[in-house]
Amino acid sequence: MPHTLAALETGQLNEWRATLLVRETACLSASDRCAVDEELSADTGTFLGQGDRVVIAAARTASYRRDPRSVTDRARHASAERHVSLRPAPDTMTYLTALLPVAEGVAVYAELTRHANSVRSLGDARSRGQVMADTLVERTTGTPGGISGVEIQLVMTDRTLFQGDSEPARLNGYGVVPAGWARAMVTAGEGGHGQDLRVLLRRLYTAPGSGDLLGIDSRARLFSASQRRFLEARDHSCRAPYCDAPIRHYDHVVPWRDGGPTSLSNGAGLCEACNHSKELRGWRVRTRSGPRHTIDVETPTGHRYRSAAPSPPGSAQDAAGELLQCRRDRRIKRQQIKALRHTYRSAPLVA
Repeated sequence: MPHTLAALETGQLNEWRATLLVRETACLSASDRCAVDEELSADTGTFLGQGDRVVIAAARTASYRRDPRSVTDRARHASAERHVSLRPAPDTMTYLTALLPVAEGVAVYAELTRHANSVRSLGDARSRGQVMADTLVERTTGTPGGISGVEIQLVMTDRTLFQGDSEPARLNGYGVVPAGWARAMVTAGEGGHGQDLRVLLRRLYTAPGSGDLLGIDSRARLFSASQRRFLEARDHSCRAPYCDAPIRHYDHVVPWRDGGPTSLSNGAGLCEACNHSKELRGWRVRTRSGPRHTIDVETPTGHRYRSAAPSPPGSAQDAAGELLQCRRDRRIKRQQIKALRHTYRSAPLVA
């Protein structure tokens, strides 16, 4: 594009406008790019007194006219790159950006603009931009505040939450936020727009001294995939007394509706029949402390049973069994050696 380069060197085009011309003609062949460059050269006065949008429109028009197929293929490829991204902005704000096909993008913006104009005509004190932003959040999440019922994972120290410490908190997907703003989100249940939030606190356990994260409380109703795999490995089969059916359900020993946590200590693998049976009136199931995971079961007839998780491979009980077996093997070998010695001693010598 020699004409664009010459206009850039002589100051007739700035770097940004030269970039726009190059970008909009990138899909063309070398000969077509030269033709567009000659058509839109600064000497023709095409862009005299015009803005950047005119430069883009002129470059696209010339490109579409010379190679419509390449432009169409490029548009089809660009449509496959649609996405939504989130970037942090100053003062606890974010940039939510959506790369959309032109028809969808224009439709979304037009609808937001129409709604903002309608609301403002009825006396809403918010600016047009504020109404458009609030409407986008409300229609996307289905709630006026936008974050009710969505876990946003605001992480802070106990000192920041309870003692008014100035240690900043961290908001997952955003970054560091001020301590005062974090406390307001949790204690007052307000995110800056006056909406009421349903706040759930979940404790994170850290190692003394180093502060390394060790564990987390679970507020989820269902066991995670890793927790289910652990229960299968620990319980092996149904944990109900005298039942060794395959595990089909991952059950809360203390029901979740009664405050039982979704944790490994409160979890048990059960078959479908036993899981439904323990929900009937008169059944009581509780965990108890012990070297292994142990469950106490009381039936409607008053009978009590205890179920302990099977010993994993390599445990103390298995080691004792292996040791006993080794001793038995050594005793058998000694007996075999004695028998062989006796056989050799009693055998006649052959000269």
